Amino acid sequence: MDEPTPAEGNQSGPSLRTPLEETCRPATPVRVVIVDDHALVREGTIQLLQQAPDLEVVGQAGSGEEALIVLELLRPDVALVDVNLPGMGGLELARLAAASLPEMRILVLSAYDDYAYVTEALEIGVSGYLLKTVSARELVDAVRAVADGVFVLDWAVSDRLTRRKRNDSVNVGELTRRETDVLELLARGRSNKQIANELGLSLRTVEGHVSNVLAKLGVQSRTEAVAYALGRRLVVPDSHGSSNNAI
Repeated sequence: MDEPTPAEGNQSGPSLRTPLEETCRPATPVRVVIVDDHALVREGTIQLLQQAPDLEVVGQAGSGEEALIVLELLRPDVALVDVNLPGMGGLELARLAAASLPEMRILVLSAYDDYAYVTEALEIGVSGYLLKTVSARELVDAVRAVADGVFVLDWAVSDRLTRRKRNDSVNVGELTRRETDVLELLARGRSNKQIANELGLSLRTVEGHVSNVLAKLGVQSRTEAVAYALGRRLVVPDSHGSSNNAI
């Protein structure tokens, strides 16, 4: 395994920053690390993201093991992680990174929309899951969104999850106004404690609302509730100029 290095220090790779980019870059750009086992994909993604003045690719890695070292060393704002990595897979990497670097956002970029992959990623607590069919604009917008704390889910992935768990007998109108508020905050990635603080409720009251939401939607987990809400448009996505669910 090659020694992991920050992207700008990789002399054999493309030049990541120019004097012009340095002068145009905001004081606090979003710092990104790219994890993909294909060098060509990494280099193309670096060049794409570096065109955005508010994004800065600070490192890259070609395997999960290498990525753990790079992420711990650089502590980026966002890690863009491929699922299919040699050795340690992308989801295992996401699990370990989420535990050791809780402030970092993890955006999964994958060729797979398989139900098991997606639900595992969301249960781990990633900030977004996109398919590799997204456009350049959508990827840039998604990185910005997750850096802002917005949960991003590819439309195709959302549709697949929703169709898998859809229960047409559910009467969405049964959700109370407060339960709808809780559902929207769940979709934004808030914990029960954060929801309690934002809505001015006790933690026990929020837990009761969450249980009621799951029961009324006919789902078993918070992840499935979020997928259902996205698929049925029960929450209004923030506008980030992409065709993906960003809420």
